[in-house]
Amino acid sequence: MAVPARTCGASWPGPVRIARPWPGRGPRPCPDPRGPASGPARPLLLLLPPLLLLPLLTAPGASAYSFPQQHTMQHWARRLEQEIDGVMRIFGGVQQLREIYKDNRNLFDVQENEPQKLVEKVAGDIESLLDRKVQALKRLADAAENFQKAHRWQDNIKEEDIMYYDAKADAELDDPESEDMERGSKTSALRLDFIEDPNFKNKVNYSYTAVQIPTDIYKGSTVILNELNWTEALENVFIENRRQDPTLLWQVFGSATGVTRYYPATPWRAPKKIDLYDVRRRPWYIQGASSPKDMVIIVDVSGSVSGLTLKLMKTSVCEMLDTLSDDDYVNVASFNEKAQPVSCFTHLVQANVRNKKVFKEAVQGMVAKGTTGYKAGFEYAFDQLQNSNITRANCNKMIMMFTDGGEDRVQDVFEKYNWPNRTVRVFTFSVGQHNYDVTPLQWMACTNKGYYFEIPSIGAIRINTQEYLDVLGRPMVLAGKDAKQVQWTNVYEDALGLGLVVTGTLPVFNLTQDGPGEKKNQLILGVMGIDVALNDIKRLTPNYTLGANGYVFAIDLNGYVLLHPNLKPQTTNFREPVTLDFLDAELEDENKEEIRRSMIDGDKGHKQIRTLVKSLDERYIDEVIRNYTWVPIRSTNYSLGLVLPAYSTYYLQANLSDQILQVKYFEFLLPSSFESEGHVFIAPREYCKDLNASDNNTEFLKNFIELMEKVTPDSKQCNNFLLHNLILDTGITQQLVERVWRDQDLNTYSLLAVFAATDGGITRVFPNKAAEDWTENPEPFNASFYRRSLDNRGYIFKPPHQDSLLRPLELENDTVGVLVSTAVELSLGRRTLRPAVVGVKLDLEAWAEKFKVLASNRTHQDQPQKCGPSSHCEMDCEVNNEDLLCVLIDDGGFLVLSNQNHQWDQVGRFFSEVDANLMLALYNNSFYTRKESYDYQAACAPQPPGNLGAAPRGVFVPTIADFLNLAWWTSAAAWSLFQQLLYGLIYHSWFQADPAEAEGSPETRESSCVMKQTQYYFGSVNASYNAIIDCGNCSRLFHAQRLTNTNLLFVVAEKPLCSQCEVGRLLQKETHSDGPEQCELVQRPRYRRGPHICFDYNATEDTSDCGRGASFPPSLGVLVSLQLLLLLGLPPRPQPQIHSFAASRRL
Repeated sequence: MAVPARTCGASWPGPVRIARPWPGRGPRPCPDPRGPASGPARPLLLLLPPLLLLPLLTAPGASAYSFPQQHTMQHWARRLEQEIDGVMRIFGGVQQLREIYKDNRNLFDVQENEPQKLVEKVAGDIESLLDRKVQALKRLADAAENFQKAHRWQDNIKEEDIMYYDAKADAELDDPESEDMERGSKTSALRLDFIEDPNFKNKVNYSYTAVQIPTDIYKGSTVILNELNWTEALENVFIENRRQDPTLLWQVFGSATGVTRYYPATPWRAPKKIDLYDVRRRPWYIQGASSPKDMVIIVDVSGSVSGLTLKLMKTSVCEMLDTLSDDDYVNVASFNEKAQPVSCFTHLVQANVRNKKVFKEAVQGMVAKGTTGYKAGFEYAFDQLQNSNITRANCNKMIMMFTDGGEDRVQDVFEKYNWPNRTVRVFTFSVGQHNYDVTPLQWMACTNKGYYFEIPSIGAIRINTQEYLDVLGRPMVLAGKDAKQVQWTNVYEDALGLGLVVTGTLPVFNLTQDGPGEKKNQLILGVMGIDVALNDIKRLTPNYTLGANGYVFAIDLNGYVLLHPNLKPQTTNFREPVTLDFLDAELEDENKEEIRRSMIDGDKGHKQIRTLVKSLDERYIDEVIRNYTWVPIRSTNYSLGLVLPAYSTYYLQANLSDQILQVKYFEFLLPSSFESEGHVFIAPREYCKDLNASDNNTEFLKNFIELMEKVTPDSKQCNNFLLHNLILDTGITQQLVERVWRDQDLNTYSLLAVFAATDGGITRVFPNKAAEDWTENPEPFNASFYRRSLDNRGYIFKPPHQDSLLRPLELENDTVGVLVSTAVELSLGRRTLRPAVVGVKLDLEAWAEKFKVLASNRTHQDQPQKCGPSSHCEMDCEVNNEDLLCVLIDDGGFLVLSNQNHQWDQVGRFFSEVDANLMLALYNNSFYTRKESYDYQAACAPQPPGNLGAAPRGVFVPTIADFLNLAWWTSAAAWSLFQQLLYGLIYHSWFQADPAEAEGSPETRESSCVMKQTQYYFGSVNASYNAIIDCGNCSRLFHAQRLTNTNLLFVVAEKPLCSQCEVGRLLQKETHSDGPEQCELVQRPRYRRGPHICFDYNATEDTSDCGRGASFPPSLGVLVSLQLLLLLGLPPRPQPQIHSFAASRRL
């Protein structure tokens, strides 16, 4: 039948159907004005009046054509809108799926999420869980104190007298250079058998405890052997605790001597390099061993502090910073004649990860010069501690001074600032080998309730920079039961592989007395800890009743998240706690700041807010409405919140009591049904206890089917809610196939697939062969298209994700498609919910051709309009594609379709990478708004080390002249050099790695870093808009218009004639960053509260034990002996590194 001619601007009935072009040919038109034989009636494209030819702007380079007028492009936009809507109405099946749900109304109930009741129940469940751990902690702490009190100190105890399982024994036996292999182990080490336990993600032995002793502590010392002796009795208490509560995970006693005894026993996870783990430096130990601290570190940088000594000071300061937690505040200053901060921080700042990083970098820049001025340093420190106009810990106050020695006692400064109350403790550190009189340093510490330490070499740094915690623990011990309060830590990575955990901590006190009538011992024995895995807490929260975009979160007094779906640190085995602020886990705004403050204050609350959310793939920003509800978790420092979209107020609960129907629907999960009913992906959820998980969905489905052949959906070992909803949605989506998809010809409308995904965990893709190219997450709640469709009305386009660093898309085998999806809104009475998302997958190439046709002046589907030599026509996107650029861009700024064939392989890329000039113009004209944020959980590859051929940094290298000078051999420099060499022989890896790198290979291990993320989203402009990109002879006209009911922007522009206007390029890809400027952030710190308890003073404290020791003058005989040992390569027997508190720990 002949098709009648149409005038310019006329339309044709039905959606345009253009099949995929043949290779090397034009499009294959498939006219069918009658439509398919069956199915719903086709919508007609809107008929528009003929276009009026108003005065037109002539396009450069196209004398016969002019740039399209605004109403012409609006006409094209309406064509595109109706084409999309028509295809989605025919194939999406939104209305049909609504009818299917209503037809099956007897198979499900509609349940309501009541936010206040939900959040209170979950908070109560978490409180009960943690309370059980608290009871176990108290039993352990009480038992430890009693065991130690009953223990009798043994001066002559020997290694062979002690039986224990050394957690590092297996690793040391494999290492021929280990301490035990070098000197021959004398311990009666236990050899244990282990069984795999999925709860611990490890092999364990439930009959024994394991012991870990830091590498730099001598296992055979009297102190350590006595510690091992009395802590052995804890084994039975550990075992009894587990009997009473089988859900207990690691139970740990961290001793102040450095010994760690934990249960159940498991081999230590030995790092590739030297093991620097010391329990006293772990976040949970530090938090449990002392109250919060305000600390000022002052460093002597006078001219006498030369090479090696300055290096030791820098390292000591960094190690000292590592003993601080987020509850502490700190500043670091250097002094000679004057004192000044080493960094941009002019006052005390929170000792969080990022601030400590600033300090550590700044300390490396210290330079020694001038003369020593203790007065300047101490006056600066006291002024810092007296500043009450800033946020700080307001508990323990202390000054840590590092110096190589001096004679001034600055008594006048202490009289002015600290006496008689002595509220500030002073700790002094004599660094390096020297002949100075250390009496003034000892006096400073002893008269100000502090302690004096010596750091003669690198090996003494770690131990002596953490011993001050014992002094701070004195008021806690003397407070007795009042200080026995359980504290819960920030989130951190478990050293034994449990993953993210929080730890309940309880200090263990020394209850002994030195003799009859003597004062009570004031030493802390250590800290008891019990881990709780975050996954165990998550199991107490609603899993799937909140919908894809509802979630539960929890924060602590610092505002750091304990639970949050965005808490996903990318690195493991890091030494710092995971401190992700709630305002960094989400996109910050004023409403969330108010919610955070209220939660930290322990209040209840509810608030509905309009806010921005980032898509799961971090490419898009959506403006949404969310309801926040929060309550405190009693007996803890945590607060719990619930976030719920309005459409998730209700949810479906299947009621499949008919077992015949269960079997019928279940059959549609069998692969044998896929050819006729479409491929089914099931969400990898915990449907049953015995279901084997798998990352391969085909294998997971196989495991699921095999299990269902053995159990019923009503089995007690299964989650009946999940199973019934899964089976119900299997049947409902099958009915969609039967009613809508099966009889449609997808090729006719250039579709690669149609699909439906549901809250119940079903994703059905039709036809079956389309599943081969389906790359979306089988868990709908983790699929970006699913979550965005729920949050946005209309049709959401999702082009394939393309990284600008990767090669372009390969257009072959009909596999490249563009997803279009929309939510199914179901109204049942007055209750509205969105239980499913449906959509289509467009054939990219075919729809690019269709796009040209719809944005053209064709008068007939088969013939494009052509202008004669004397006629004057408007350009269109088909005929004039050499001069006119026509694109569809989504709301994130990513290219979806283009009339330029060479751009088809760039679909999915940020449009600035395709046409930077035009994207910048769209942004400048408010079509797009930019949102920048920071990802503090990213992982970055290690930077390649520089100066590979250089000597180890910081090691003093003497010259030939030094060796020939006898005075040099008797100097402190030579003595320090030999100490380094000797230490290097015993701990050879010190020369190979810095302490921060020693727990893993920097060549292979990724490290945590900050990444800057930039997303774009639609701005305030909704109307059609014409503009010009002004650039002289290179100026370009463009028109942009939002397509109604979609997330698309239709843009028509002149192609650039030259590149002189390439003045800027918008960036969207994630980039490495140092984060926001810390020096500015500390001027407006976020609201926080410290722990509710503080123990920094006790009138009965005995401060007489305040450090002792004198400089050790080098002996020429000793130097010669050491030199001979070095030359012969015979390392001396390692001596025990016993801190100065050792004698006080005896009974």
